Amino acid sequence: MKVVCDGEGYKYDAKKHFNCWAMYKLEVGKDTKKTTLSISHFLPEGGAELSSSPKERVYFILSGGALKVTGKSEEHVLEPGDMLYIAPGEERAAIVVGNEPVTMLVIITDVA
Repeated sequence: MKVVCDGEGYKYDAKKHFNCWAMYKLEVGKDTKKTTLSISHFLPEGGAELSSSPKERVYFILSGGALKVTGKSEEHVLEPGDMLYIAPGEERAAIVVGNEPVTMLVIITDVA
C-alpha cells in the first residue's frame, strides 16, 4: 500500500501543455508498474496541444469550470464530475472554457 497525502507528489511540466500546473501522485516506474495518476490544474485559457499517446487515459474533472476536449471528429465539454476515456493512439486537445480554472484527475495506464 502507498498513501499520498494532499499536497504530496512530484511537480512536473506536462509536455505540450500550457497555463497548466501538474503533480504526479503516482508515477509509473517510480511508484507503480503500469499506472500513473496525476492532478492537473489549468488556468483560464490553459490546455494541451493536439497529441496522442500509446497509453490509455482517463480524465475526471474534480472542480472548477469547464474543459473542452477535441479529437479528430468529436468534441466534449467536461464539467466537474464528468469523466472521459481516451483510447491508446487517440488524438486529443484540451482548452479551458471560460474564466474559471479547472482541476482534473488524470489516470494513465501502460497497455503494453
